[in-house]
Amino acid sequence: MVARPLPAPDTLVPTGSVHSWDVVTAADGPGTRFVTFLAGCPLRCQYCHNPDTWQRRNGQLMAVEELVAKMLTFRAFIRAAGGGVTVSGGEPLLQPRFVEAYLRRCKEYGMHTALDTSGFLGARATDQLLDDTDLVLLDVKSSIPELYRKVTRAPLAPTITFGDRLAARGNRIRIRFVLVPGLTDARENIEGVAELAARWGNVDQVDVLGYHRLGVSKYEELGLRYPLDGVPPPTAGQLAAAAAVFADHGVPVSAT
Repeated sequence: MVARPLPAPDTLVPTGSVHSWDVVTAADGPGTRFVTFLAGCPLRCQYCHNPDTWQRRNGQLMAVEELVAKMLTFRAFIRAAGGGVTVSGGEPLLQPRFVEAYLRRCKEYGMHTALDTSGFLGARATDQLLDDTDLVLLDVKSSIPELYRKVTRAPLAPTITFGDRLAARGNRIRIRFVLVPGLTDARENIEGVAELAARWGNVDQVDVLGYHRLGVSKYEELGLRYPLDGVPPPTAGQLAAAAAVFADHGVPVSAT
């Protein structure tokens, strides 16, 4: 008998490729959170600071129960700190079955859950997965299709469709928008993202995040060219000006 190749990890019940995990505060959702970074991402964002998460093969294959066991060691502390769990990446919706099973188990343990996603693979998120997601951290890279493709090498439409779906369902959204001087900081672009946030109506807050260069060394270690070499982080004034655009649209906003 000829042996058949094993299915990809995401078709098993249920395992996933996990790059790493950490316990962080006020960065990936409310309170202190157990954050899981899954391996694999279809986008190639110019300002990505985690290129080591792009390839799914760079992760460790884990069963849902293994990850749940790790989370439970911090559960009491996290709940006391008003936090929860966040699934990030990479792009977590590259492994939707694993994410769905993990979030279901976390909800069974009474944990607040968050999904950090670009929305590009939002069509892969089942209603059950979204039912078990208390907050979607939606990374809106740009509101202009041509610019979105320049930033990510992918089309904008799937993210908009996913945001529309979340709005129709009533899922809570926290938009993340990275301000990169000379790339995403045009008034037209910021206005467009603000209009999306106002249109969806279920956006709790927009986080205007200043571009940083913390991932440069990772590109060097991987032998990759850093796309934004020479681009400086935004000034405090630039961040404040971008935040003001969102505030003018009636959207709660923070800028860091």
